[in-house]
Amino acid sequence: MRIVDLSMSVRDHFRWKPEITVKGNKSAGDQFRVTRLGTTCHGFSHVDAQAHFIADGPTIEATPLDQVVGAARVFDLSAIGPDTEITPEILAAADPGGKQGDIILLATRWDTRRDHGTRAFWTEAPWLNRAAAEWLWTLRPRALAVDFPQDYPIRLLLDGIEVPDAEHVTHDVLLRNGVTLIEYVVNTAALTQSRVFLSAAPLKIENADGAPARIYAIEGLPL
Repeated sequence: MRIVDLSMSVRDHFRWKPEITVKGNKSAGDQFRVTRLGTTCHGFSHVDAQAHFIADGPTIEATPLDQVVGAARVFDLSAIGPDTEITPEILAAADPGGKQGDIILLATRWDTRRDHGTRAFWTEAPWLNRAAAEWLWTLRPRALAVDFPQDYPIRLLLDGIEVPDAEHVTHDVLLRNGVTLIEYVVNTAALTQSRVFLSAAPLKIENADGAPARIYAIEGLPL
């Protein structure tokens, strides 16, 4: 059995600007050292609830754990170049096969080519077109995990540009239909198997539309 950490470190970031403060110093005689974190629920590695995109949709504490924990099939998309439109044909060629209800992990290894703390990670990334999102929906996954900003308009948000909902294709096609989105995983280059056990359990934040998660894969389990 081998555990592979797929989570971004929470640190200073130009996009999300987390507030991280530390109170207390053991070396100075304080009883405890206590860190306080303030950040968006949609920064770093996280899970989207349907409420993120659908009016009055279920919030994150209502997401069943078996939706985001279980068998996953890994699509090796590492040959894809920057700013590439990912089509159904590309996905079909990378599909290792599996079962209906698998979690699908799209592994481009994008974090090995661009640092997520830079604009280039967001503006030069590959992205899924609508037909690709619709093709993924035909596989009936319980969740989709991605290691790149998968909808083209995500890059536009850096400059405050908003587009119609339909252009956020994985949100409109998959999340709307109950496929949970697990966003911004990293370190997929460390995976050696095309079928893994994936855990992306989000923090149980009441009435939230998403939540951070410590995401990891386990290789070597019978699945």
